[in-house]
Amino acid sequence: MEYSIDDVAAARSLQFAKYIYTAMATFWIYDYACSLHEEWSFLLRSHWSKIKCLYIVTKYLPFIFIITGLYTSFTPNENPIKCGMLVNITSVLGMIAATCADCFFIIRTYVFWNKNKILLAAIVGTYLLCLIGSVSIIVDATASVAYVTSPIPSITGCYQSSTSDRMFIPFVLFSAFGMGLMILTLIRALQSWWRNTSRLYIVLMNHNILYYACVFLFSIMNIFTSLLLQETYQTVLDGIQFLALATVATRMHNHLWQTNQRSRGSTSDFVHIQLSDISSVNGTV
Repeated sequence: MEYSIDDVAAARSLQFAKYIYTAMATFWIYDYACSLHEEWSFLLRSHWSKIKCLYIVTKYLPFIFIITGLYTSFTPNENPIKCGMLVNITSVLGMIAATCADCFFIIRTYVFWNKNKILLAAIVGTYLLCLIGSVSIIVDATASVAYVTSPIPSITGCYQSSTSDRMFIPFVLFSAFGMGLMILTLIRALQSWWRNTSRLYIVLMNHNILYYACVFLFSIMNIFTSLLLQETYQTVLDGIQFLALATVATRMHNHLWQTNQRSRGSTSDFVHIQLSDISSVNGTV
């Protein structure tokens, strides 16, 4: 039996999804195993706070995200409605994890600027506009899209029969937002370079810049994939971004907490008063 070029291309994209979700699961498990001691040290010794709850959600939600992705890719499913539901659930879980990761660095920027409430309102308002705009575009673009399964035997999973040329817009919005926060961080770094030279402050500054750079680079990558590749590739590469950002955010937060524990004897009042909110040492957030 011969298959069309579109059927073969769809089958290849579904196989690619299997490989990538398997790789993501392996990476998540490996990363968790490597950081097991630091992870449980933080969970058991740090005080309970809103930031700690945010950490737990950001850290472990990708685990559910990976499970649903693997289930969607490896389980034979002839029901297009169920396919669409599973893909949407996976996407929503990934977006929640990425949003929680962003919250860490929005709070850090707020603390960097001496808890300026006007700046916080502007940042949160801008982020909500980007988030609402992105969700609206995604919902509108996927509401009328049909999900189908591959006609080639032994190829499991499902994919969208068509795609929208507007799916790149959310990544443009978030890349611009990340670039804006990175500029704010750099401005604050230049202003405070001589006044705050503690190791904790430098670690925090480096984390912010590195995270925003990751957001920008991943968003640029997904802009090109959404314009050039099939929907299955786009969905999987979106998942890579969600998982990577959640992993980077939680590892950085854990590292910040460990650094703060080692530098409690520091003479920098700014670090211990202002950054205690972020590292959850005093549990004030």
